[in-house]
Amino acid sequence: MTWDVLTIIGTVAFAISGAIVAMEEEYDILGVYILGIVTAFGGGAIRNLFIGVPVSALWEQGMLFQIALLSITAVFLFPNNLLKHWNRWGNFFDAIGLSAFAIQGALYASDMNHPMSAIIVAAVLTGSGGGMIRDLLAGRKPLILRAEEIYAVWAIICGIAIGLDIVSSPVELYILFVLATSLRVLSYIYKWRLPNRSLKARA
Repeated sequence: MTWDVLTIIGTVAFAISGAIVAMEEEYDILGVYILGIVTAFGGGAIRNLFIGVPVSALWEQGMLFQIALLSITAVFLFPNNLLKHWNRWGNFFDAIGLSAFAIQGALYASDMNHPMSAIIVAAVLTGSGGGMIRDLLAGRKPLILRAEEIYAVWAIICGIAIGLDIVSSPVELYILFVLATSLRVLSYIYKWRLPNRSLKARA
């Protein structure tokens, strides 16, 4: 049940996120649907490749595709004055998708008895893979690669928590989801940064 709920939450959140980015880039209706679907399912496809699950398993998720299409349609029909708040709502939905899919990906790898390294990779790829593809198709620098963003760290934390069995019950998984989402939201509100080193000459 927890798995299914997190999958639905992540699918809706990333489908909305992809659709909003597409409209911000002024894509036509077909582009909006394509970017929304790719964002919602891209991370799962990449994860499956890395942990040995046939990519064709994605096509068995008929209900999730319908949910994603309905979510994209709802966003496309939203009033423009609500969609102008991308910086607030787009990042919020992206944070929800990141957390939900990171936990779902980690659970997926854990149930297949993969080692800790694979669980962490599955969490990161599932949580951020769709967003990476979305940003690349939209001609943007992926969030996961930006020095001014803490993004994949929260997915890594989810993978470690699940890989070490720190969280396992449904209640604990939901708490982890809320915690990871909150940390991601706080990180972009307060502009938290990881240490970085630039090779550009300072003026």
